[in-house]
Amino acid sequence: MSPEHTTFTQAEHLERLKKEFCNNVKETSAGSATSYMIRMNPALLNSLREGGYIFYTRHAEATVGEDQTNFNFFDCSAQRNLSDVGRSQAVTYGESFRRLGIPIEYPVLASPFCRTRETAGLAFGGDNVLVNTFWFEVYKLSSDLSPVEQARILNTLHLFLEIQPQPGSNRVIVAHSFPAGVGFGPIPNMGTVIVKPHGPGNGHEVVAQLSLEFISGDRNRIN
Repeated sequence: MSPEHTTFTQAEHLERLKKEFCNNVKETSAGSATSYMIRMNPALLNSLREGGYIFYTRHAEATVGEDQTNFNFFDCSAQRNLSDVGRSQAVTYGESFRRLGIPIEYPVLASPFCRTRETAGLAFGGDNVLVNTFWFEVYKLSSDLSPVEQARILNTLHLFLEIQPQPGSNRVIVAHSFPAGVGFGPIPNMGTVIVKPHGPGNGHEVVAQLSLEFISGDRNRIN
């Protein structure tokens, strides 16, 4: 097999992965952060209360500091951290789940960054958070990766999103946004993509997208 043919195959595979995600994601409009709306209705809420979904959530507002090169995950001073607004967002997020009666599988999964761990802890309790370093791989999708590396990360993400939570509960992942055209695409602060996993080897489906405003706002409160 020639190098040219191998490179073409890898690039083609990457494009297929991107298209699968894009076809799954149901956009509310042109895709701007301000249009990232909740598609909630009583039927969906009842389904969420029965469990079986994954909530992929971007961390809360993090505008304090910046991510430095070769930082240590335990050194928050070398990372971008939650603002006071972000901490309030995280608390509101957790309260919204409890108010709506949506059951959560514990522990909640979080990327190893300080901002993701703090978001998850403020929302669901620090003792209920499990760090998974794979979500750092998702963070790296926003950097200049080779097509092979990007495809590897997206393949692993597919596998994660196929795994169903424990019966009667929903899995929460607190991690990062994606670049445009990759994975779930840009996600606003505390924005959430609701995924229905169909089991290993059976794929997954994006069923709704939520902004924090819509999951916590009175105008969308569903009893």
